[in-house]
Order: sequence, then structure tokens, then C-alpha cells
Amino acid sequence: MAMTIHIDIVSAEAEVFSGTATMVFAPAEMGELGILPRHTPLLTRLVPGEVRVQRDDGREESFYVSGGILEVQPHVVTVLSDTAQRAEDLDEAVAMAARERAEKALSDAHSAMDQAQAQAQLAQAVAQLRVLERLRKRRR
Repeated sequence: MAMTIHIDIVSAEAEVFSGTATMVFAPAEMGELGILPRHTPLLTRLVPGEVRVQRDDGREESFYVSGGILEVQPHVVTVLSDTAQRAEDLDEAVAMAARERAEKALSDAHSAMDQAQAQAQLAQAVAQLRVLERLRKRRR
């Protein structure tokens, strides 16, 4: 039997996933992290992107996170995010519309605060579209 690690993915609204995995991939600030059982303890910030969970039965599940915090303990991984959802639940039309709104807001930004907010919204929309594209490629 393969060694596993417990993972919890939690958004502000609900627990999105709780289960065991043989490996977890997460979009940290300094690049993608791969986490195996008995990983050294770690606390880092996440950027908008995809969290991938390799299940012990061989399946891989994908989740979108809008950013947040990743805590790694030797036998537990916790992802805390304002927004987290299963990749297959993302709506491409909504993500494309959000990207267009963010691009328009960025071009119309008058202050540094408006610009920063528009950039954050754009990063989230682009991350959702990337997650959808990767999911589509994996299904082929």
C-alpha cells in the first residue's frame, strides 16, 4: 500500500475536499510545489491557480483556488482559500467575462488601488481559464 497524506481544501464558504492523496501539487508564490507524505512542515502563500490531488486509487482531481494559504505537516496538507472549487465546476463563459471586465477596469484605472484591484481580478480570471484548459487537455 502506498503512503498517503491527508488533504483538506477549504474555502470561505465550505469545505471543498477532504481525503487522502499520494501527492499534492499547489501554486505557491515562488512556483508550483509538489508535496509527498512526510513532507517537512511548511507555511506559504498561494497564488490563483490549480491544486492537483493524486488519489491513492490513481485518479487525479483538480481544484481552482483564488490564492490563500498552504500549510504542510508531515501527514496533513491544508489549503485555505477565499474561493476554492472543483475544476469541473468552473464556468468558462463566466471566467472569460470576468477577464474582459478586469482588462477594461485595468485600462480605466485612475489610481494605484484601482489598478491593483483590477490586476488581482485579472490574475484570478486567467488562472481559472488555465485550469479549464489543463482539465480539457487531460481528458483527451
